[in-house]
Amino acid sequence: MSMDQRQTVRNRTFLKGKIVFNNGCSTMDCLVRDMSGTGARLELSETTTLPEVFDLYIQNKDQTFRSTLRWRRANGVGVTFDDMVLKPAPASAKEVAPQPVAADPSLAMLVRRITELEAENAALRSVIASMGRATSTAA
Repeated sequence: MSMDQRQTVRNRTFLKGKIVFNNGCSTMDCLVRDMSGTGARLELSETTTLPEVFDLYIQNKDQTFRSTLRWRRANGVGVTFDDMVLKPAPASAKEVAPQPVAADPSLAMLVRRITELEAENAALRSVIASMGRATSTAA
C-alpha cells in the first residue's frame, strides 16, 4: 500500500506488540514500527501463520486493536484497524476473551480449521525449504 492510498500519516514507533488470534489460544510477539489511528506496520519473524483478522495488543499503550491484514512480506505485515474505538487491553494478552466468530457453530469450526491448515502449510513450507538447502549442498 503506497503512502497516497493511506488516509492518515503513520508515525515511526518502536513498540512491543502481541498478536492474539485463534480465540486467544495463539499469540505472536511483534514490533510496531509505524502506526497511525487507522493502521500499522508490524515487524515479526513469521508471517505465514497469521490469520486475516487478529487482535493487536500494545502493552505501552495498554490498548488492543482489532486488525485486518492488508499486505504480507517475509519480515512483516501491514494492518488496518477495524474499529476506531480502542478497546482497553486485558491485564495480560493471554486473558483475551474469545471473540464470538458467529452464531453459526459451523462457521466457527471452519475458521478454526483454516487456522490449523495455515499453520500446517507454514510447517510444510519450512520442511520444503530445508530440503532445498540440503539438495543444493549435496550437489
